[in-house]
Amino acid sequence: MHVVWDICVILQTYIICTSSGQPITSKLDAGWWAYKDVVQGSFVPVPSFWGLVNSAWNLCAIGKRQSPIDIETTHMIFDPYLTPLRLNTGGRKMGGTMYNTGKHVSLRPDKAHLVNISGGPLGYSYRLEEIRLHFGSEDSHGSEHLLNGQGFPGEVQLIHYNQDLYTNYTEAAKSPHGVAVVSIFIKLSENSNAFLNRMLNRDTITRINYKHDAFLLMGLNIADLYPDTTRYITYEGSITIPPCYETATWILINKPIYVTQMQMHSLRLLSQNEPYKIFLSMSDNTRPTQPLLQRCIRTNINFSKQGRDCPNNRALRPQYRVNPICDVTDGSTCSSLTEQEKSAMFSQLASEEERSPLLG
Repeated sequence: MHVVWDICVILQTYIICTSSGQPITSKLDAGWWAYKDVVQGSFVPVPSFWGLVNSAWNLCAIGKRQSPIDIETTHMIFDPYLTPLRLNTGGRKMGGTMYNTGKHVSLRPDKAHLVNISGGPLGYSYRLEEIRLHFGSEDSHGSEHLLNGQGFPGEVQLIHYNQDLYTNYTEAAKSPHGVAVVSIFIKLSENSNAFLNRMLNRDTITRINYKHDAFLLMGLNIADLYPDTTRYITYEGSITIPPCYETATWILINKPIYVTQMQMHSLRLLSQNEPYKIFLSMSDNTRPTQPLLQRCIRTNINFSKQGRDCPNNRALRPQYRVNPICDVTDGSTCSSLTEQEKSAMFSQLASEEERSPLLG
């Protein structure tokens, strides 16, 4: 027992122990975790310790299908049977409450307004539970998922639960086929996505400066949040916060949405603490990427059709929509595009509507 206690003393910065030297693994607050070290007061476990301080969270440490991941395009497999997602709003706009949870900007839809997705890789209908924002302290990072090692300034995650099999999110989150998360990368631009503009304008964002602040939003069109593409990447993974249940189907939309630099700055001014505590920016609220291991990354992007005179698609590296110029794994490239063709391509991308085509 003395040996165990000595170990706990050595690690007392990281693990809270009882007098017997055993880590406390029960009766912990479900919110007793953090994304980054807290500079004041008592210890709160960061991602590398989530699975060590609470036995109910052990999947965070030992799970084999954890999220987020680094999407390496060389590992993607084209699946011609992946159909477009279907978004069903019942023809109504939604209302919801936007919260500063201390960890995220979270928008929870009014229970009276049903928003469902189906199709794509999903075998059931999934109901929207929460919209969650992740963002960085700098423009070079902020998304949970990476693309070929590259981060984005932010990531929107639309979290849904399986309403065909389960009665609520809590039940679904720990059950097979329980959760579907639609993920959309955020980039910076002079103009912002219409839906995010409602969430991040000055009149709204200043209402949730501190932890536990909340503000009601009405008349939201969820279709405005989706970019104008039916292409996506999908894999089987986990929830990215404790308990890290491995019950999530991830769907990463193959086109970003945009916010302004000022809106991103406003996000970084949100505190993860109450107003009477020291200011700590909510930014960098991301879990590090997890090993892919033996999982398959599928896509409905038919990259054999991208570029001109490309070789067989088994050698292609499909590119993210914002950089669609094709290359191959052996270092050679597809037939090069002229500067005029490149200019026309990116002008077309820049002028595309950000309204979703996924209604149906």
